[in-house]
Amino acid sequence: MDTAQLAEAIDTTLVLLTVEEAARRLRIGRTVCYRLIRSGELESITVGTLRRIPADAPAEYVARRRAAQRAA
Repeated sequence: MDTAQLAEAIDTTLVLLTVEEAARRLRIGRTVCYRLIRSGELESITVGTLRRIPADAPAEYVARRRAAQRAA
């Protein structure tokens, strides 16, 4: 685990994540993360010119996917 990953794992006070941080939490690539954002499956907001993901959005995305797979 590199220093950035260690800091992210320890810092539970983050309110917004970068796309890279959200992708890392979901264990997906940055490109796939942007695709989920564009499709509306992963919530994001803009702060000025920056794209940020609410810290609870990755878990909500996983919960919706799990519910959809159970229903199928």
